[in-house]
Amino acid sequence: MSWPATVLTLFPDLFPGPLAGSLIGKALATGAWSLEVQDIRDHGIGRHRSVDDTPAGGGPGMVMRADVAAASIDAARRERPERPSLYLTPRGVPLTQARVRSLSEGPGVLLFCGRFEGLDQRAIEARGLEEVSLGDFVLAGSEVAAMALLEACVRLLPGVLGNDASPAQESFEGGLLEYPHYTRPQDFEGREIPAVLTSGNHAEIARWRQAEAERLTRARRPDLWTLYEKRKG
Repeated sequence: MSWPATVLTLFPDLFPGPLAGSLIGKALATGAWSLEVQDIRDHGIGRHRSVDDTPAGGGPGMVMRADVAAASIDAARRERPERPSLYLTPRGVPLTQARVRSLSEGPGVLLFCGRFEGLDQRAIEARGLEEVSLGDFVLAGSEVAAMALLEACVRLLPGVLGNDASPAQESFEGGLLEYPHYTRPQDFEGREIPAVLTSGNHAEIARWRQAEAERLTRARRPDLWTLYEKRKG
């Protein structure tokens, strides 16, 4: 059964974009997942199909209208009302691998891509949108974030990567960042592959990888390391 994704955007021509390439694009072509892109402007107001207006209370920029957003969301929900609806915004809850996995195992996803200063809060509340952020930075719009979220979900669908064990050994899956990887040549500009990795001792290799994952997480992501230690304890 295909995993259905719908994207609501003011720039439908941006899709599928990078999602048409590599293994994600192959999965799209073979029907492992489906992508429907709807133009929010189809529900715009008046002859010019306006989708935004000046912010209440004053200030710079424009704000996406609640009535237009709600109409586009309602239209997209008619066939699959059970799917979670996400609004991609810098002020959202940080997206985690755990949330990505739950989405990939669910009935699909509906993504609303914001533009301008953002979306009228009343539309977010009235339509129960889950606010999600990819990080502490700001983009011109949510389309690139939507593509990143979709790729993260689709790669976890059964058979997409070709090796179902691969995702289980990646960063965040065990609460740690991933250990370093090496391949040929044995010597690169005076840097050797760690001897343990060519020893053939699988138990030692596993211990080395675990130790490296812990070292990197402790050094680079103390927030993750704290959570990891709590779970271990």
